[in-house]
Amino acid sequence: MDSASQDINLNSPNKGLVSDSLSEMPAETGASGVTPVALPPGLTEEEAEELRTELTKVEEEILTLRQVLVAKERHAAELKRKLGLSPLTEFKQNISKGWQDVQTSNAYKKTQETLSQAGQKTSAAFTTMGSAISRKLGDMRNSPTFKSFEDKVGNIKTKVVGGRTNGDGIQSPSSESNPVQDKAPF
Repeated sequence: MDSASQDINLNSPNKGLVSDSLSEMPAETGASGVTPVALPPGLTEEEAEELRTELTKVEEEILTLRQVLVAKERHAAELKRKLGLSPLTEFKQNISKGWQDVQTSNAYKKTQETLSQAGQKTSAAFTTMGSAISRKLGDMRNSPTFKSFEDKVGNIKTKVVGGRTNGDGIQSPSSESNPVQDKAPF
């Protein structure tokens, strides 16, 4: 194919479809008129010519099929445009379909089941741990050491607050000296 007959229109369906075929390249011949390329062993000149002819036909068919494919793609794009299907809509549909396929796969179901079991076991472990901590704190509160500590804190509170009462036997220092303000700033 010579460069003068090539389609250089950038909007052409043939854009980028330059054929790599050997049949379109001019054959260089030596002084005797025979191609300088050596034939593979066991291949006669007649068989080589037949193969070249067949190669040319196959390459022409490929070019025709590419042109048909481009025309079909244009037609499909036009139909999608008329139906209001945008590339974004198609993408969303593909993602939805893909996610649905993933969710129905055996691997997803097994993973989901395993994670569910792991979550249940983790929840049970935290519940057991929480119960154990509550029990230990209860045991600690009933221990003589904690009782002694509680008594000491109570004694300090009595000394700081005094003998006034607020219903529990101890009254806060601010209850009598500072009456509640109706319009507090905060």
